[in-house]
Amino acid sequence: MINRIAFQNRLHTYNLFNKANNQQLAGMNAILDEWESKPSLYVDKRWLAYMLATTYHETAKTMWPIEEFGKGKGRAYGLKIKQNKEPYQTPDKLYYGRGFVQLTWYENYEKFGKLLKIDLLENPSLALSLQVSTKIMFAGMTKGLFTGVNLARYFNDQREDWVSARKIINGNDKAELIANYGKKFHNCVT
Repeated sequence: MINRIAFQNRLHTYNLFNKANNQQLAGMNAILDEWESKPSLYVDKRWLAYMLATTYHETAKTMWPIEEFGKGKGRAYGLKIKQNKEPYQTPDKLYYGRGFVQLTWYENYEKFGKLLKIDLLENPSLALSLQVSTKIMFAGMTKGLFTGVNLARYFNDQREDWVSARKIINGNDKAELIANYGKKFHNCVT
């Protein structure tokens, strides 16, 4: 179990938040609650720290599921195009980034919708639900469902690679910055 009071105090100590607001705390508590719900599955606190760091970055520090700024403008997934470059007409939706990890692409909305037994293709805004966003992040990052690599690849008994862990979500984009956040969050949860 994570000592929530100590965690909140350390957020300030490690310069992550001057003072986290109620919405930020609710988002972080949802992540901590999910972590604590499966203690036999989630045991490496570096995983938790990296998920918090990813959320911190991908939500512009709001720690709340948000829509991507620009809603995919200028990006292929901001058009009615699948990852294989094939256009689609239905549903009449765009699959730009939403949630804690900024879920993108038709195929990812389809995959996570099936996994969670909800219709994310027809209702992509469901990815903005705190509960759905949390489940997408945990499943995607622990099982490697975003890019084919997962948290266990970068954080295990033989390896601790905060920088390369960015490949779980988005290649090397801002990898050093998010690694730094991850180390700070690790100090907060240990």
